[in-house]
Amino acid sequence: MKVAIVMGSISDMPVMQQAIDVLKEFGVETHVDIVSAHRTPEKLVDFSTNAHKNGINVIIAGAGGAAHLPGMVASMSPLPVIGVPVKSSNSIDGWDSVLSILQMPGGVPVATVALNGAKNAGLLAVQILASQNANLLEKMIAYKQGLKEAVLKASEGLGK
Repeated sequence: MKVAIVMGSISDMPVMQQAIDVLKEFGVETHVDIVSAHRTPEKLVDFSTNAHKNGINVIIAGAGGAAHLPGMVASMSPLPVIGVPVKSSNSIDGWDSVLSILQMPGGVPVATVALNGAKNAGLLAVQILASQNANLLEKMIAYKQGLKEAVLKASEGLGK
């Protein structure tokens, strides 16, 4: 099982690294690339129309500013696309990116996580893959149990 992580610019890498780290933690193979919807449209078309032929199962696409990358990928790929709005230097406090990814027309879904929420994008990709992979499902169950235990431990510390 493989997840592609694409971003519009190298400046998005600090945010998108969170998704890469989560996927590595779960042992999921990744393919990482820069695919700009505006500066490399031919590469965008090639990637989007061939990702499923290249062994990709889920796509995480991060973009800032106008943030067209996730929607354009989703318009051409039959795979699930998770959009990560990135607060960039040319952003309007990140809202332009959030709305560009969130407000997709009917028929072109993009699952959208929070601004700079690449960690959750990685976790959502694992959950999608886990629906068809028992090993990943067990790892996700253990991860969720770890979250629960961390909260209970923190709660116990407050009572002393």
